[in-house]
Amino acid sequence: MIIGKILLGRERRMDRRKALRFRKTERRVRGSGLARGIFSFMAVCMLPGCAVRTQGTEKIRDLEFTVLDKENIPPELQRLIGENKETSFQITYADQGKLYIAEGYGPQPTSGYSVEVAALYETQDAVRMETNLLGPEKGEETKEKTTFPYVAVQLEYIEKDVLFD
Repeated sequence: MIIGKILLGRERRMDRRKALRFRKTERRVRGSGLARGIFSFMAVCMLPGCAVRTQGTEKIRDLEFTVLDKENIPPELQRLIGENKETSFQITYADQGKLYIAEGYGPQPTSGYSVEVAALYETQDAVRMETNLLGPEKGEETKEKTTFPYVAVQLEYIEKDVLFD
């Protein structure tokens, strides 16, 4: 009986030791899990910050450009405009050191519509072009015929994306 109690006491002590080791391990695991959770939370919170770019959107300089008449548009660009004129379009085309940018507003119900270039400028990351669709002026004689107004500009080639506003 005494021997049984002594053995039982040893088993209990061993169980206590195992239990203490288990608790220490559990705390470490819980602690590292907490650290992983905090790290993951911070990473997720920072991801949207990586996608939002506030730098590089300020105007560096206005760009010199020429609005092209239909007969001065390169044939390849004319073909692209013809293929896309049935919908709104935004096209960039580069050839022989020149950058061509075209924007169209799709079909309009009458004649008299035009497109003006409100701004064309360079930022740190891109070239930005802003255009406006202008309707027929009051008193202007118009024809009931579908038109496809667009504007095409030419400027020196710049190796940046073109963004349309």
